[in-house]
Amino acid sequence: MPRRRGMSARLKLTLSYAGIVVVSGVLLLAAVALYLLRYIPDVQIIADIRVPNRSDLIRAFVPVAIAVMVALLAIGLGGGWLLAGRMLAPLERISDAARLAAQGSLSHRVRLEGPRDEFRDLADVFDGMLEQLEAHVAEQQRFAANASHELRTPLAISQTLLEVARDDPDRDAEELIARLREVNTRAIALTEALLLLSRAEQRTFPRQLVDLSLLAEEAVEALLPLADRRGVAVEVGGAAAPMLGSSALLPQLVTNLVLNAIVHNLPSGGAVAVRTHMMPQAVALVVENTGERLSEHRIATLVEPFQRGSERTRDDHAGAGLGLAIVQRITETHGGTLVLTPRAEGGLVVTVWFPLPYPR
Repeated sequence: MPRRRGMSARLKLTLSYAGIVVVSGVLLLAAVALYLLRYIPDVQIIADIRVPNRSDLIRAFVPVAIAVMVALLAIGLGGGWLLAGRMLAPLERISDAARLAAQGSLSHRVRLEGPRDEFRDLADVFDGMLEQLEAHVAEQQRFAANASHELRTPLAISQTLLEVARDDPDRDAEELIARLREVNTRAIALTEALLLLSRAEQRTFPRQLVDLSLLAEEAVEALLPLADRRGVAVEVGGAAAPMLGSSALLPQLVTNLVLNAIVHNLPSGGAVAVRTHMMPQAVALVVENTGERLSEHRIATLVEPFQRGSERTRDDHAGAGLGLAIVQRITETHGGTLVLTPRAEGGLVVTVWFPLPYPR
């Protein structure tokens, strides 16, 4: 059952202003009555001319006092209504912007003018929130469109392969199975990456003490066969780097960084260096790899979903362009900072900073 709407804030403020004005007038008139009339006797004064006594003054004072109170009440109500309207005008603009936002229009802004006060601060905070919401919604829409496209591609390829096999009964079945397996593997990897990215954005996971140096050694050991096949030398080292975080997400972060460094490297003779550092206020994981020269503009797009460091290939480890996007989300959920720096000789240096579990 909907609740009945009460008095508006403007009416409440108007009644409050009018009440203050009337009470002030009553107190003033009471002060006059108590401290002025008390010194006038209530007896008939005999003199050459008529001298009014207390009763005469009270009879003359009461109608004037009533007229004054009515005037004060009218002034309090009228002035309070106008003053409350001016005071609440910024809130009405914010309410209109919130109403439009609730209807799906996030581009509207309050843009309150005038000197800085509580209403101006509230409007600026609301505008900032709308900007963040608009950017987040745009990112989600772009991500959903890209994800739909990426997921539709392997399905379309599978359908094409099956149609070709149906029209060509003599086609090699082993080749068809191998191609379907490759396409299916890519679709599964993309789906798992999307699920991991969604999990990282939820920011709800148990935290425990994790050593980044151990995770780096495990990731390098697991990916060493891939590095050997590609002719990439991998070096790992550094100090112990303990931090509080997810024992499921952080290994994925380290693995993604090492995998990207191996895959996006020189065709031959490449190198990858993985190091961990312990600082007074933070721990750092640094992954450096050789490779092609990258511009600052290109580096700025690498953390966006479905952006790849190189052109799409038919490599089993070409990826779906979610590696660094997942790293970025996991880093943010742990209160860390991801920094990408191009190497002068070509390649990339990725540094991930995390706060210490117990600051020194």
